[in-house]
Amino acid sequence: MEHIKTYENFPLRIAVFSNIVSLSIYTIGIYVLAGFGILFLAAYLIYCLWLEARLLMGSCVNCYYYGRVCAFGKGRLCSLLFRKGDPKKFTAAEISWRQIIPDFLVFIIPLAGGALFLVGNFSWLLAVLLAVLAILSFGGTAFVRSSYACKYCRQRELGCPAQKLFSQKKR
Repeated sequence: MEHIKTYENFPLRIAVFSNIVSLSIYTIGIYVLAGFGILFLAAYLIYCLWLEARLLMGSCVNCYYYGRVCAFGKGRLCSLLFRKGDPKKFTAAEISWRQIIPDFLVFIIPLAGGALFLVGNFSWLLAVLLAVLAILSFGGTAFVRSSYACKYCRQRELGCPAQKLFSQKKR
């Protein structure tokens, strides 16, 4: 088996690229849900911020990359906002598909809302944005994680609950 080099600090270009994918998903979601009014838009923005805070406080504080540049740049950001946690908690944590449903909802909500909007009020711009949202949400995030983030991650080698979940054998 070939040993793949891991990064102490990810190159800034990887963190920027991965954040462009995430921010594009959020931005398209914001645009789509803005068509439903300010309350939907505000709820979605709060939801996105909650997801990011949940990640920083629940995982990043305990990650190897705390204070460093991870593939998403959150390790450095986390160290500016929160006190370092316990790295043993990160490796001991277990996550299930049910626990990551909130992460999927960040693109499912705008996709569903946009599809409903299209039924009564078709727009090529909205149709294209929904297609881009679907491509970024599935293909874009999978590409970032498999080709850059997880592939070169030191935490993956130390123990990562997400890696354990996504690498489970099909029964």
